[in-house]
Formats: sequence, structure tokens, C-alpha cells
Amino acid sequence: MKSLRIVHIYKDYAPVVGGIENHIRVVAEDQARRGHHVSVLVAQRSGLPFSETNLNGVHVVKVPRQLNVQSAPISLAFPYWVRRLTQDADIAHLHAPYPIGEMCNLWFGHARRTVITWHSDIVRQRVLLRFYAPLLRRVLAHADRIFPTSEVYARTSPWLQAHLDKCRAIPLGVDPERFAPAERSSASSQAPLRVLSVGRLRYYKGLDDLIRALPELPNVEAFIVGEGPMGTAWRALAERLGVAERVHFVGAVSDEALPRWYQSADVYVIPANARAEAFGVAILEAMASGLPVISTEVGTATSWINQHGVTGLVVPPRDPRALAAAIRQLSDPHVRWQMGAAARARVLAEFTEAQMFARIEEAYREVLDGT
Repeated sequence: MKSLRIVHIYKDYAPVVGGIENHIRVVAEDQARRGHHVSVLVAQRSGLPFSETNLNGVHVVKVPRQLNVQSAPISLAFPYWVRRLTQDADIAHLHAPYPIGEMCNLWFGHARRTVITWHSDIVRQRVLLRFYAPLLRRVLAHADRIFPTSEVYARTSPWLQAHLDKCRAIPLGVDPERFAPAERSSASSQAPLRVLSVGRLRYYKGLDDLIRALPELPNVEAFIVGEGPMGTAWRALAERLGVAERVHFVGAVSDEALPRWYQSADVYVIPANARAEAFGVAILEAMASGLPVISTEVGTATSWINQHGVTGLVVPPRDPRALAAAIRQLSDPHVRWQMGAAARARVLAEFTEAQMFARIEEAYREVLDGT
């Protein structure tokens, strides 16, 4: 494909830690390596001034934010920079949900084509959604192509059901070499079972249910990697239930250290309780690391990625007893070994970064060719 001018639009970018932020970074850097001219437009962290830099070949513009409205940063400079960066662009690549970016591109964008990676519906910000809904319908109608991260999410999203003809599912991916499995023994062990969860500590991660399951699991230790608004409440819950000594809040870890946390664990647990957990890149990282996964059925891609009885177990959300039973089932080392091997094989077959990059490139070609 000839060199393209691509503009990614979202609210945050590296070094901000988050699933969407990291996805945009790896995609943008790969596109720059392929010879494309890539810009990323985001809002600056609160209190920081305008910045324009080149990071690993990617032109990154961060404009000052004046305020936040229900997790959506607002910058008065955003319309100007959307117009400026998309003036000669081939592709404006939006990452939803971010209403400010989507509206600015609708009203001020000039790229030849607009595509949207649909990371999640707006789930919790219902007041915002009540006002934004008419504009969101226009944003979706204006888009040339929509990339849900799974077909199941597209079919179950009330926003995407009317636009399935322009949806093309592009699953997220990980680097399987970075997340290589540790050497694991199938022999039984008396050591505590180490369960791991990685991600921002937000309500929909459901880690309170993991903590509530631990009184039934005296030989289990939980390691929680990440920071976020629920950290204080979940620490207090662990104290009240008398399991604080077995719940290890690790905090944020570096990119270099992250693979070692997966390698040190026995089971990965993501007891999500809402559709905001739309995909779960950390699930792929765990599976690539050879870990069986326990996830919940919330009607999203999580229980499509993690195949019940094959790569792990799927349990109902908000059910600590079912979660405890699943963890007990995976206390058998032989079962863990079999499911962990199947998990890595599934990542290699369907969910590598290389496959994701190629699918995005092909989708760009199709939308620019009008096919």
C-alpha cells in the first residue's frame, strides 16, 4: 500500500497507561514503521501545557484540557487541531468512546475516510449518553467503516446493530514472544495457588467478587496489578473480610516487568460485571503466557476469547461462590496445564499483533478503494 496520512483521535496516549492507549500506541508505531505518516491527537493530562513531539516515528499532539465531563476531557483547542491534522489526511481513525473527538471530527474533520475502532459502548455515563445519543447516531452514520473488536460485541451493541453492514470486526492482539510461558510443572504442589488480575482498578473489573470469594479459598493468594479509583475501597473490603494478607495490591508495573507477573501466576481471573469490559487485552496477555483464564459472561468478547472448558472457565458475573468453585477446579495442576497450553495456541492462531496490524491495513485499503 502506498504511504498514507493517518490521524488517530482519542483522549489519552502514552505514557498514560490503559488498554486503549496502549492499543493506539502499538498500532500507530507499526504504521509509522510501514512508512505511513501517522499523527495522534489527544488531550493533555490535567494542568499540563500543549506539546507536539515525535515518539518512535509518530507525530503526537497533546492539547491542554480545560475540564473533564464524566471521564471525557474537554479542550477548546481540539476542533482547531482536528481540522488542521485531517486537512490532507487519508484516514481519520477514531477510537470510541470519546464523544469530544467524535463530534469534532464530524463537524471539523476533512480526512478522505473516517473509521472508528469501537472499543466499548458508553455504559455508565448515562446522563452524558442521554444528550449525546442523537449526535452519536450521526457519528456512526458518517463513518465509512466501524471496527468492533469482535462480532459478538457488534451484534449485541444497541448502537452498532443498525450499522452491521459497515462493521468489520478486528480483534485486538498481543505480541506472543513478549508474553512467553514460564516452565510449568503438571505435578501437584502444596504451595498456595497464585491468581492474578491485571488492569485499571475500575468498578466493572469486578475484583470485589474475587475478594469475596477468598474466604472460601484458604490456599489461594490474589495478586492485583494496576491502579485506579476502586483501589481504596477494595483494600478496605479485603480488610473487612479478613483476607488482606492474601490480597496483594501490586500497583502499576513497568512494561518490562509485566510479563514476569504472568509467568509467576497459576491462574488469570477477570470477574467483570459490565459490558464496559468489552474485550480484555490482559486476557490475551495471560493466555499467551500459558495461563488458564476465569472470566464472566457479560455478553462481550471475553467469553468468546476465553473458551469455556478449553482455555479456561466462564462463570456468571457478581457470583463469588461460582468464582470460588472455578478457582478450586483449576487447583488441579494437570487441568491448568492443559487449558494453559490451549490458551496460548488460541492466541497464536487468532490474536497476535501481526494479525491485527495486517487486518487494519487491509481494512484501510478496502475503505479507500470503496470496496
